[in-house]
Amino acid sequence: MPLRRIREKDRIKSYYSGKPTCGTCPIRKACTDAPFRTVTRHMDEDARQAARDLVSKAAFDTSRRRRKKVEMLFAHLKRHLGLKRLRLRGLKGATEEFLLAASAQNLKRMAKMVPC
Repeated sequence: MPLRRIREKDRIKSYYSGKPTCGTCPIRKACTDAPFRTVTRHMDEDARQAARDLVSKAAFDTSRRRRKKVEMLFAHLKRHLGLKRLRLRGLKGATEEFLLAASAQNLKRMAKMVPC
């Protein structure tokens, strides 16, 4: 189908097929009863479809669960271990502070595993 117009505001392309194209089409009866057809498609539809295909896979569910676990760990670091704001300066200081907080988190987890 030939491109008829592009609406930049909505990022939509419109394709138009008239009598010459639709009249000779073998699947015209399944497509439309009208003498012509207009199809609109978003410019980013290919990327949208790729994202939909990714979301429908089982690996995405596994990845989502893992990400949720990691985010919960970071939330715990921020809320309970005071990592909302770093106190040391520079990349080295931030790394040391984060490693210290992660070690504290791991020690808490290990303490829960030890039977009393």
